[in-house]
Amino acid sequence: MYLGVDELLELVKKNNLVEGLCERELTNPEGNGFDLRLGELFTISGKGFLGETERKTCDVKSVAKYEEGKDNSVVVKPGDFYLFKTIEKVNMPDNLVGMFKPRTTMQRMGIFLRSSQAAPGYSGELTFAIKNLGPCEVEIEMGARVIHMMCAEIKGKTNLYRGQWQGGRVTTDKKEVQV
Repeated sequence: MYLGVDELLELVKKNNLVEGLCERELTNPEGNGFDLRLGELFTISGKGFLGETERKTCDVKSVAKYEEGKDNSVVVKPGDFYLFKTIEKVNMPDNLVGMFKPRTTMQRMGIFLRSSQAAPGYSGELTFAIKNLGPCEVEIEMGARVIHMMCAEIKGKTNLYRGQWQGGRVTTDKKEVQV
């Protein structure tokens, strides 16, 4: 069962469920969750590896970062692919999982978001991917609301996140053994 905004706002106040929410989300969130904002955009290059026990992600380069009070945008051309981090950080308790869906405005412009989950026990910024699959160039301001977070309650036992992405890192520095 997904939590409503009244319960989510209470968890933000009491347990710091989501840090860095904008005023709109703190006072009048829409639906049953929070819209999260584009914080930093990265290109990827090089070579990646995913093995049975080891991995090495592609190299990343930051191309734009949100700075409060500064106008900063990126033009996403057809075919462009980026990773992005959110401005907000999450601190998931052991009884909730964060689920993410793109805001429909993105889809209406041909921008597709690849999302995942925030597992119980995960703490940090979130990293997602965007790709322009449409025929139009799309200008996106850093700080724009791009993805919607919903929280579902978990019934029964959970195992807390123990992965190496804890804290919000975007890539690996070298080949590493997976946890």
